[in-house]
Amino acid sequence: MMGHATAKCIGFEDGIEKIVDRGADVVKNASLLVVQGVEQGARFELGDRPLAMGRDARNDIRILDNEVSRNHCTIQRVKDEFVLTDRNSSNGTLVNGVAIRSHMLVDGDQIQLGNTLLLFSNASRDSWKDNAAERVNLLRRHDPADRSSIVTHMGQEIVETSSPTRDEAADSPNSLSVLYRIAEEVARPSSSLEQSLQRTLDLTVSAVFADRGCVLLSDPQSGEIQPQVTSQRVAGVPGARMPISRTIVDYVLKTCQGVRTTDAQHDTRFDPTDSIFRAGIREAMCVPMQGRHQLMGVIYVDITTPADSFLMPREKSGGFREDQLRLLIAIGRHTALAVENNRYQHAFVKAERMAAMGQTIATLSHHIKNILQGVRGGSYLIDMGLNGHNEELVRKGWHVVEKNQNRIYNLVMDMLTFSKERKPAYQQSQLNDTVHDVFELMQARANEFAVELRFEPATNLPLCTFDPEGIHRAVLNIVTNAIDAVEGSDRALVKIETGLDPVTDMFWVCVTDNGPGIVEDQLQRIFNVFESTKGARGTGLGLAVSQKIIREHGGEITVKSRLGEGSRFMLAWPRLEDSGSAGSRTTI
Repeated sequence: MMGHATAKCIGFEDGIEKIVDRGADVVKNASLLVVQGVEQGARFELGDRPLAMGRDARNDIRILDNEVSRNHCTIQRVKDEFVLTDRNSSNGTLVNGVAIRSHMLVDGDQIQLGNTLLLFSNASRDSWKDNAAERVNLLRRHDPADRSSIVTHMGQEIVETSSPTRDEAADSPNSLSVLYRIAEEVARPSSSLEQSLQRTLDLTVSAVFADRGCVLLSDPQSGEIQPQVTSQRVAGVPGARMPISRTIVDYVLKTCQGVRTTDAQHDTRFDPTDSIFRAGIREAMCVPMQGRHQLMGVIYVDITTPADSFLMPREKSGGFREDQLRLLIAIGRHTALAVENNRYQHAFVKAERMAAMGQTIATLSHHIKNILQGVRGGSYLIDMGLNGHNEELVRKGWHVVEKNQNRIYNLVMDMLTFSKERKPAYQQSQLNDTVHDVFELMQARANEFAVELRFEPATNLPLCTFDPEGIHRAVLNIVTNAIDAVEGSDRALVKIETGLDPVTDMFWVCVTDNGPGIVEDQLQRIFNVFESTKGARGTGLGLAVSQKIIREHGGEITVKSRLGEGSRFMLAWPRLEDSGSAGSRTTI
């Protein structure tokens, strides 16, 4: 990947890359996440410079998609917002399914370029970034200030079976619309659970005409209830904390029933000096967030009363109704399922990561063990030769050691190449010279296995801009595999060719062998990590590394194979004319 220092792809080198930027919080938190496409899972941090997006390798954000134009669109920061602009692309730029020319992005927008879908996230614009625990006062059990009284309680089964009254039926279409929006929100792709909960709570507070709201979740490890996000529809006292009755929360958690509390302002048991009275709480509702298998937490909303309306008659000031409690219980159910799915997803990802780590360790340990056995065998021969003053035996042992040194070196280099996002070190070079170095390096191995290694370079091939070291490693892995594939065959031949396609303006290197070929079902998997057709001799990293290097150049490796006839690997990448601009880029 290539790009300015202000746009980075979070990769695997030293864990998550730290973004160092002098910009505001908006710059540090805005990002694009690839949710569909070749680079699925890649995240690009956005900065304060305009970033070009497209298929061309010189773009700041490269999209490896044939349906994407070479210079497809740009995204740039305008004050605290980000604007996406189409650059007359062939297939257009879509935001949330609508074609745009220029669009100011908002958190959660889905950007479609060809067959690639990206999610825009601007986390710094969300209020959940403030610590919800600092804005909530969860009153202790039996706190003298907590004198709330439950006037209605309702379970999930009542919500599912009861019919609305005539007055409530008038609001049913609105409630149904709210549930549709909530369901859409909790199923919406989001960069974090907090963002999804925040948007859901904002909708909820507006739907039930509450003034404030809070989502409290149970900690998966300790089980302790903790404020997660808050929402406030009306302006309150700056710095004031939102009081929530711990007694009511515990009741909801224990009974799994939604409750509506009494009007504290008109309850004679409340002393005007008490904190709840001074906070202006008139009524509140609290409902459980019941998932499929466990209780995830509660949703709490309340209505506050301004100081000049403390004596307002109840019938004029209004309050929560039972149908609103039913709606809130349904919202609690939807939200709980979203939280539960999020936790399951994290658990599955963690399990898959651990499984992948175990597979990686087991595979690499197996290959390292085989290499070390080879080193020990060579060392044994050297020891025998030294003891017997047999120079020929020492030379033979050293040849074995040197061979295994090369194997461990290549394994480590493949691991390093594959483990991190890297920028090709672009420079003007002669492709034929780079490939000829591979030819000379592999000539001894080919002779050892009685393989004819033939190099047929294109004539008059112009200088081109590429990473010589990267292309050298990519071609070396392919040629090594080809020699291994034809080992033991009659008239074994591996042919290396180079060229420039005048139609597509792409440089290419072709490696052809007359080996046994690759079966159809393996062709779909040969570029996967740790997939090897060479059994114990292969690490399963070579082809994956080569494909990664060519994709970093904006190209692709394609393979054609027929059983009994051999295989043909084509490495192709676009020609770069402006080497100066390409060389100044940094990895994203």
